[in-house]
Amino acid sequence: MTNYKNWIWLALFGSLWGIAEVSGGEFLYSNDIPHASIWLSAWALFLLATARGLINKPGSSTAVGGVATLFKLANASPFFCHLLGIFILGLAFDAAATVLLKEEKRGALRRALTGIISAYGGYTLFAFLITYVVRYEPWTAGGISKVLNHILVGGSFAALAGAVLVPFGYRAGLGADKAASRQPRWAAASAFVLIILIWTAGRFLK
Repeated sequence: MTNYKNWIWLALFGSLWGIAEVSGGEFLYSNDIPHASIWLSAWALFLLATARGLINKPGSSTAVGGVATLFKLANASPFFCHLLGIFILGLAFDAAATVLLKEEKRGALRRALTGIISAYGGYTLFAFLITYVVRYEPWTAGGISKVLNHILVGGSFAALAGAVLVPFGYRAGLGADKAASRQPRWAAASAFVLIILIWTAGRFLK
């Protein structure tokens, strides 16, 4: 696919992640669902894997996370910790996928490991940054016990979800790539329309 079509697809997956954060996140957090971030992370890892199967290039997953971050910033209350968590998960997935999902290395085990490493890496980096660099008060008040709980409990559940969902997502992305290559212009146009619809829907969710 040409470069501009790549950006359309990445924007679509970032928008799908973003609207899940806005709508699903609102439901989960407002109803005090335990470990709400895990459900959102599971969906994010599936989308990141699907996008990577479609466009397996370094930086693509970070772009997806960037779009999702912008979507939530534009369409929800600006909780900095949520925005940071979204972007870091995309960055962590990018790093893991760049190493483990190279063109010649696409085995199921590598896909599962990508999900596991992305989850633990994202949760660990986020917890330490938000607590000891940003020094966000709810996290500094919780201290190391909150950090370890986020990594060892939340991160472990997210890693389990990633181990299961990333292989399926990556395979779905490969299938989508084959389907899109048959009618690339129509596929890109359809993706662009979906992006517009998702961002329009996001404005009504505020």
